[in-house]
Amino acid sequence: MAHLLGADGIALTIGTRTLLADVSLGLDDGDRVGIVGPNGAGKSTLLRIFAGTALPDGGRVTRVGGSTLGMLDQRDELPDDATVLDLVHGDAETHVWASDARVREVHDGLIADLGWDAPVAKLSGGQRRRVALAALLVQDPDVLLLDEPTNHLDVEGVAWLAAHLRERYGRPGTTGALVVVTHDRWFLDEVCSRMWEVRGDGTGAVDGYEGGYAAYILARAERARQAATAAEKRDNLLRKELAWLRRGAPARTSKPKFRLDAASALIDDEPPPRDSMELARMATRRLGKDVLDLESVSVAVPGKVLFDDVTWRLGPGDRYGIVGVNGAGKTTLLALLAGRREPDSGRVKRGKTIHVRELSQDVAELDELGSLKAVEVIEQEKGRVVVDGKELTASQLTEKLGFTRERAYTPVRDLSGGERRRLQLLRLLVSEPNVLLLDEPTNDLDTDTLAAVEDLLDGWPGTLIVVSHDRYLLERVADRQVALLGDGTIRDLPGGVEEYLRLRAAAKAAGASASGTPGGSGTPGGSGAAGGTGAAGTTSGTGPAAAGNGSGDELSQRDIRAAKKEVSRIERRLAKIAQKEAELHENIAQQATDYQAVARLDAELRDLVSERDELEAAWLEAAEVAG
Repeated sequence: MAHLLGADGIALTIGTRTLLADVSLGLDDGDRVGIVGPNGAGKSTLLRIFAGTALPDGGRVTRVGGSTLGMLDQRDELPDDATVLDLVHGDAETHVWASDARVREVHDGLIADLGWDAPVAKLSGGQRRRVALAALLVQDPDVLLLDEPTNHLDVEGVAWLAAHLRERYGRPGTTGALVVVTHDRWFLDEVCSRMWEVRGDGTGAVDGYEGGYAAYILARAERARQAATAAEKRDNLLRKELAWLRRGAPARTSKPKFRLDAASALIDDEPPPRDSMELARMATRRLGKDVLDLESVSVAVPGKVLFDDVTWRLGPGDRYGIVGVNGAGKTTLLALLAGRREPDSGRVKRGKTIHVRELSQDVAELDELGSLKAVEVIEQEKGRVVVDGKELTASQLTEKLGFTRERAYTPVRDLSGGERRRLQLLRLLVSEPNVLLLDEPTNDLDTDTLAAVEDLLDGWPGTLIVVSHDRYLLERVADRQVALLGDGTIRDLPGGVEEYLRLRAAAKAAGASASGTPGGSGTPGGSGAAGGTGAAGTTSGTGPAAAGNGSGDELSQRDIRAAKKEVSRIERRLAKIAQKEAELHENIAQQATDYQAVARLDAELRDLVSERDELEAAWLEAAEVAG
């Protein structure tokens, strides 16, 4: 394989911190590398050194002549006066890129819902991210550097990007290499064949691992086990040496000095203390039988119905993950549950014993506490907390959350995004809630912190609702998942995120079929775009009612309304079936020794599965008409 990019002995120190020290790395054709490490360790800096936008203090970066390089920065600094077309294709002639199937695939995957003339100033953060990605991918560089590419992308967008990169840089015989910095562990496993870990412990080292994220975790665990074994042996030897010194000959002889030197060497070889990310499990207040119920709830925003006569019941200990298209109402749903918003019709029934706390997406709750130190924020919420039978102070709690003493006494306004999110999560937990609402909790957190948060949530006994595009997190902490598909309903997902992606693909195929363009046009805002939105996100009239079915026979508005009602009816029945299936499985487990009862319950279960299959087929037919 051809060598593309290399770093030879690079070193970088910022202030008193050593980020990189004598680091040598290389990229060859076919390499797909994921970079992980603690926040602030230097992951983004390493990418910028590769790209040539940052210079190391020592060493050099070499690149093969004639090769091209493209980089996506963590922040999308796009000119507000530019349009989508300006950013993606610049001055290139339309016929040059419109005839390229690879370019049309990027259009369909990332910007099919945007108009070419949409000004950047009117785009949301997620839309700007997708435009920046599209502009980079259509260039098809030999070396692609991506810094947090999944930020602001929904589950569907992340899945498309992973498939595209794996196909472009992972097929046998392909040229080019990929390096990505991301906290999305599912993405790392799907895309990457190697991992680099920037330690961030002051040594400036970067360790290499073969395989994706799962393989990296296994290899790191094995290294930790070997280090622990070596440390145990070293400790045993140290104890023997020190015991000998206490019993040894007078200090005027040479032997004790030799022993002292040996003991000093053992002590110096002791590894530095790990930056602990242990998160304390907080006691929760008593939670009654009734928690939160949405009863016949409807909510509309200008130009769109988010929820249409929705009923959804949450019980004690329920753990739901929520996925959905952007703008479908995920954050609005959390606002309803938190009591920050009232429905247009229907009601939100709240249990008498519930204590709800919410982690918002931008952690704006901390803005008004900017002058306080991190430890003071926790003291203000609760001075002392009992964890595992021990009383801990606010200072001890922040230390357990990974804050060094220096950072614990840093004003909130000077904390990084990841530190603010950790602090706010701890602030919520010390208040002992029994209902926890988390809106994109993985933003700005490194992979080690995410693992610690998951360990905490995994054993948390209250009712948990998580909105996230992080599939790894959802599959770990949520027992069930639901989807907001933009049709005003909450759809249960027995098959998890994979089922959601299948439903979205079916809906897109149905929309393309109804508009008579099964392959899509590859042009943003054109008839191949799902929903056909323009610059401001308004409907452009390319849906089934306007486009017809491709043969000249247009669907009537009555047919479309009837199909939408049928879709809603089927989804409500599917939700009931899912609940009944769960109850039957539980009953079968409880009556496992009663053969007759198990046989009867199993027959009921088979009938439910058969009905579910028929309903899902009917849903697809109705969805094709509803669009």
